[in-house]
Amino acid sequence: MDRIERSEEQIAHLTRMVDDLSEIVTRQTREIERLSRRVGLLLEREAEREAEGGTVALADQRPPHW
Repeated sequence: MDRIERSEEQIAHLTRMVDDLSEIVTRQTREIERLSRRVGLLLEREAEREAEGGTVALADQRPPHW
């Protein structure tokens, strides 16, 4: 009987762990999708700025002391 109880406890523990991990994966999937959309929007904005002949981004300019 003791063996059965230990097995049931272990199954309950593993079931809880699987549920927790599933929740984490779902949350991470939503976050990745959100971040992917934001990166896509940023890429579109940058492409529009380049197409309009915008100025060179500050990060791409050489410092004046060069």
